[in-house]
Amino acid sequence: MTLSIRHEVLRLPLAQPFRISRADPGAGDEVTTVIAELRDERFPDVVGLGEGYPNRFFGETPATMAAVTPVLLEAAGSPEPTADGLRAASERVEAAIRWHGAAKCALDTALHDLVGKLAGEPVHRLLGLPAEGPPTDFSLGLDEPAVVAERARAVAGFPAIKIKVGGEADLPTLEAVRAVYDGALRVDANTGWSLDGARALLPRLVELGVELIEQPFPVGRLDWLADLQAFSPLPIVADESCVEPADLERLVGACAGVNVKLAKCGGPGPAVRMLRQATELGFRAFLGCMEETSLGIAAAAAAASLAEWVDLDGPLLLAADPFEGLALGADHRWQLADRPGLGVSRRP
Repeated sequence: MTLSIRHEVLRLPLAQPFRISRADPGAGDEVTTVIAELRDERFPDVVGLGEGYPNRFFGETPATMAAVTPVLLEAAGSPEPTADGLRAASERVEAAIRWHGAAKCALDTALHDLVGKLAGEPVHRLLGLPAEGPPTDFSLGLDEPAVVAERARAVAGFPAIKIKVGGEADLPTLEAVRAVYDGALRVDANTGWSLDGARALLPRLVELGVELIEQPFPVGRLDWLADLQAFSPLPIVADESCVEPADLERLVGACAGVNVKLAKCGGPGPAVRMLRQATELGFRAFLGCMEETSLGIAAAAAAASLAEWVDLDGPLLLAADPFEGLALGADHRWQLADRPGLGVSRRP
């Protein structure tokens, strides 16, 4: 093994409060993410940058990331700086241990950036994918209906808005947003609904022009997912119930779509493989994110061409993005740099 890695924990304030139905008390004002710097002793002048977002819902913290990273580094070995060498190393890291998506993501993203820099290729090209993907939506957290509507008005140029629901005023919130915004609405309950409640809301959601419903129920209630999907003209998308590729087979027949996130499945390599498998199984593919910086979003955007829907607004939710080099176009598509690796760097 010739690789070594250094982690840096960043606590970043959000531009505005961002709360979801299953958030811890007091959460929603800042986020914690982990930046990785990967070095290969064979190429001492090149550093690969990665990011992993530890999600407490999946039992991850910066400490768990640090604990499992030596296992992942050993699995990565000494990859050849080619597309084939990168793919093989990424698959070894993915197979080394179950779960621990954030730790895998930090390393896998840094591997892609490092090999891209050494090979002189942008990451999307190493993955064999085009640079352009669908436009991203913009996410709004739980709050008073009038507050959410005012925030929707401020981002009305986006082609879609994702509204966090699962609180006490879901329907008034959606009605208030629809009064000021005529684009696509996506709703995300983050496990916060009951089956009866969802069935009761569904006719009005259809009337309001909601495009999809994301993770309405607790993780293990695949029976509720299947029941609602059979009843619903809207696609139901699994998020918290769909963490890694092994989850896809058991979701067949339970929902129409799945949300793949690098922080869940383990980085750009696993995300590409999971998105392709999801499509082969007949799912509609959603590519999502946590509140990552533009470093993590650049890695996700490299795989965006494989998704039908994209929710890659992480750095747009931060008060200040510590990285630069990734630009959002006027059409709200991420514009990937034609530079080696991920094309992003730390701001001074």
